[in-house]
Amino acid sequence: MRRAVRESVSGLPREFWWLWTSTLVNRLGAFVATFMALYLTLDRGYSASYAGLVASLHGLGGVVSSLGGGVMADRLGRRPTLLIAQTATAASVALLGFMTDPVAIAAVAFLVGMAANASRPAVQAMMADIVHPEDRVRAFSLNYWAINLGFAVSSMAAGFIAEFSYLAGFLIEAGMTLACAVVVFAKVPESRPAATARQAEDSVSLGTVLRDGRYMAVVGLSFLVALVFQQGSVGLPVAMGRAGFTPADYGLAIAVNGILIVALQIPVTRFIEHRDPRTLLVASSLLAGYGFGLTAFAGSVGVFMVTVCVWTLAEIVNAPTQTGLVVRLSPVHGRGRYQGMYTLSWSVAALIAPLMSGVVIDRLGAGWLWGMCAVVGTAAGLGYGVLMRRLPTERPAPAKVRADAGTEVRTA
Repeated sequence: MRRAVRESVSGLPREFWWLWTSTLVNRLGAFVATFMALYLTLDRGYSASYAGLVASLHGLGGVVSSLGGGVMADRLGRRPTLLIAQTATAASVALLGFMTDPVAIAAVAFLVGMAANASRPAVQAMMADIVHPEDRVRAFSLNYWAINLGFAVSSMAAGFIAEFSYLAGFLIEAGMTLACAVVVFAKVPESRPAATARQAEDSVSLGTVLRDGRYMAVVGLSFLVALVFQQGSVGLPVAMGRAGFTPADYGLAIAVNGILIVALQIPVTRFIEHRDPRTLLVASSLLAGYGFGLTAFAGSVGVFMVTVCVWTLAEIVNAPTQTGLVVRLSPVHGRGRYQGMYTLSWSVAALIAPLMSGVVIDRLGAGWLWGMCAVVGTAAGLGYGVLMRRLPTERPAPAKVRADAGTEVRTA
């Protein structure tokens, strides 16, 4: 076991581990998203509809900043973008805790969503800059593991903090996000590759990304897969509630997702990291679709837990493989914009999935929703199979990239 762990974490640069630490600290303090609906409905006395509106505005802020964060990562650099985004997130989260007017709460929630999501393209681009191509799947997997470990801990802690004080939750999250900015400022150098003269002439714009047909096809397929995965947090609780199950039953079922990711992400990644990404993406898309499709036949909490196991395995395989493919298809000097477009696919899915699942369940029934998940997963799997028949070779990167304060960081 010690050797397996050592092989999983060895060979990655020090800068990656500081960035990984920043991600973990950020997720350990992610309390507000967990208790926001309860805060608005129980503590402030607003309606469930208003709480849903605030959640949608938070998601809309993420959609807006997905592309903006990518552009900033390419123009200003990865490190300045992270510092700006994390500082703005800390300030807006703290401000949200003091808002009492419904319009002000909604407006600041939009700002929180926009600030928080702006850092994601920069984090992913920076990891691609500093990690060797052969180690990227492993690096993205370790980062995804940190996200889920932090979320699992913060979700449990959020309940205890909310019982003491909702305002304390806002302020603690703001403080921990600010701590992430301090880690980045003190320990993470700039990693943006220095542009050559040719690259300066052929600079990447958002139009360049949109005209990249193969890449936009990947973004479209990512959106389909994201729609399916989102049902674990939006469609599944509603469907279980309609079937007579309690919130505790849903909590028990969905807890399997976090437990499996924390337990299996690293060993599964060791198994898949050098395997054909086409096979992995096809298999994970089908597994996700039919994993959710099996939910139509669930009649007990135990069976729901089994279905969660199926689509969680798909998530464990898909997340690092998909992110690695995005890097592989991105030009070195345009990684921020390309990552921003990829982040946008998940942000839009998070915005659309609640509306889609609600309409389908209300008008057609939960069985139709799970059937649609199977169809969408199948379509995504077929799409990956066709798209990746002639996958291009890894794009070369310069030997060295600019670093902050005169330090140089070796890139892949």
